[in-house]
Amino acid sequence: MADSADDRLRLLIERIERLEEEKKGIGDDIKDVYSEAKSTGYDPKIMRQIVRLRKLKPDDRREMEAILDTYKNALGIE
Repeated sequence: MADSADDRLRLLIERIERLEEEKKGIGDDIKDVYSEAKSTGYDPKIMRQIVRLRKLKPDDRREMEAILDTYKNALGIE
């Protein structure tokens, strides 16, 4: 029984390791796209913000923007 559990654990660990390697590869690919965008004149920092905003639900995005505006007004930023 212990061998079965040991094998299962080993397989799970190996699977995680493969996925971590794939994740690293995807991260490198994303960096390459941002580098390409920068070389063509786009601002990667702003692009990252846009990607983050697009992940939000419209209601969450509106709420965040309203709170941000409130804070900026309170601090005299604009």
